[in-house]
Amino acid sequence: MIANSYTVCVVGLGSMGMGAAQSCLRAGLRTYGADLNPAARAALTEGGAAGAGENALAFAEELDAVLLLVVNAAQCKAVLFGEDGLAARLRPGTGVMVSATISAADAKEIAAGLEARGLLPLDAPVSGGAARAAAGEMTVMASGSRAAFDRLRPVLDAVAGKVYEIGEEIGLGATVKIVHQLLAGVHIAAGAEAMALAARAGIPLSTMYEVVTNAAGNSWMFENRMKHVVDGDYTPKSAVDIFVKDLRLVTETALSLNFPLPLASTAYTMFANASNAGFGKEDDAAVIKTFAGIALPGRKGE
Repeated sequence: MIANSYTVCVVGLGSMGMGAAQSCLRAGLRTYGADLNPAARAALTEGGAAGAGENALAFAEELDAVLLLVVNAAQCKAVLFGEDGLAARLRPGTGVMVSATISAADAKEIAAGLEARGLLPLDAPVSGGAARAAAGEMTVMASGSRAAFDRLRPVLDAVAGKVYEIGEEIGLGATVKIVHQLLAGVHIAAGAEAMALAARAGIPLSTMYEVVTNAAGNSWMFENRMKHVVDGDYTPKSAVDIFVKDLRLVTETALSLNFPLPLASTAYTMFANASNAGFGKEDDAAVIKTFAGIALPGRKGE
């Protein structure tokens, strides 16, 4: 199927979804967007999209594929199966790539509902952050049928630098992402703890950041998120509340397996504390704000 005859809608035009939609446009796919935010819809159409709406119902019958990049399972289910649900409007054989971070059980439930309507679900969470999404270099960890992979290949080629085909069983992709989020959340929490200690000891955080990012203690999450702390900029790319949700999924998965996760449990508590303290809508680096007795950099220019 040639690219310009292939039509995709990205549902959820946040930092990741917008980047994915832009990547689809660059790849030559006929691209629509759906989001409640009028500014996001306007930005996508100005960038060359075929159209954008609060939902995808107006162009559902044109679509070869749907990419869901919403926040959680509840939003996925509402988009697909709620009032005026999209699933009932899609043509049989349409590929539906579910890329929210959700539980394996929710992934299976959503897939069953899609399959009952003759659609091709792919359990395909993503990682990489807004910059990699915009560059078409996300990492996709996916499971589903060969038919689903084949149907969604143009989208995968457009948005991903790496596609890991975990297997055919729906839920495997979701589980791999949950294990990944364990590491991501712990790395942010540990990075915040380290920078808080540096602040308490009177070490300039810009110096501490420079040392760590050029030494063995660095991680991708430290380098990315602790720069927000150094800059005093907590504009959310991924909010504290996202990691409250994701680390809850991690701990619930471990509970279902009767498996201990001491570090992940501590990280969950740290993010929950940050949310409870009023920082839930700020960038997830704001978990550092729960440490008392330290002065943090202010935003430059303020």
